[in-house]
Amino acid sequence: MEIFNDLSNYTSNKETIVTLGTFDGVHLGHQKVLKKLVKISGPEISVLLTFFPHPRMVLQSSAEVKLINTIDERISLLENTGLDVLVIHKFTKEFSKQSALDFVRNILVGKLNISRLIIGYDHHFGKNREGNFEQLEEYSHSYGFGLTKISQKDVNKIAVSSTKIRKAIEDGSIRKANKFLGYNFMLTGEVVQGKNLGEKLGFPTANLFIKETYKLIPKTGAYIVKSNLDGKTVYGMMNIGFRPTIHGKHKTIEIHFFDFNKVIYGNTIRVELLAFLRDEQKFETLEDLKTQLRNDREKSLEIIHGIYFDSE
Repeated sequence: MEIFNDLSNYTSNKETIVTLGTFDGVHLGHQKVLKKLVKISGPEISVLLTFFPHPRMVLQSSAEVKLINTIDERISLLENTGLDVLVIHKFTKEFSKQSALDFVRNILVGKLNISRLIIGYDHHFGKNREGNFEQLEEYSHSYGFGLTKISQKDVNKIAVSSTKIRKAIEDGSIRKANKFLGYNFMLTGEVVQGKNLGEKLGFPTANLFIKETYKLIPKTGAYIVKSNLDGKTVYGMMNIGFRPTIHGKHKTIEIHFFDFNKVIYGNTIRVELLAFLRDEQKFETLEDLKTQLRNDREKSLEIIHGIYFDSE
């Protein structure tokens, strides 16, 4: 997959089959669109035109927009779809002022040399989201490109959407979010030095720092996780929260990996969330906290065994 960081960096002399959108989450609905795109592209070039920052980050300055994926996570997920070209265009207020007609004429036709456009069932585009499927049908006839609309993708008869997935993650409903995503929700960050309290309790942790402030973080609490460390799948439990037992004032993300004791400070790791364990709570003593951590570990291992090994 070739990656171009702006429309100005990509022009195609060959005909292209294109889909477009923010694709936050690259969830099952997005995957259906991309699968169709790659399948019918044949000798033509399959292109995804996506945008960053997210339009709501730019157009709704008062809104604190949180995204399912960082841009690097999104790229990583898209690399596995079979796409030929990914164009990541910087979304600006100026760009948003284009009419639907100008977008089709200047970008899809003039820049991308489109032969067919594939879009989701509810796609809107152009200034104030004025463009819809009916308009695209009209433009496709005028400018000579094909048009394919993908139907809703349902999971257990519930329409998949980035909004529903964000809500599930915010609520700690990780299994539900993963079902809609078609993969495990992830957190990616650098392992940084902490205060080593976990080590003193017999549960050393990797403290995860995520630089992208727009990344959606699940609600506070304990989670079952896994990661790839030194080429090996390692399971563990993660706490997101303020560590009320020791009167913590800042939210932290701490992972205790099972059967792993290497020093990984400075490493960038990707942690996949598998399930929610419990809400964060304040304990009367550190010994009470230690007892709870033992219980968390035992429960985590039981769940991991049930999910990943009983069916094998």
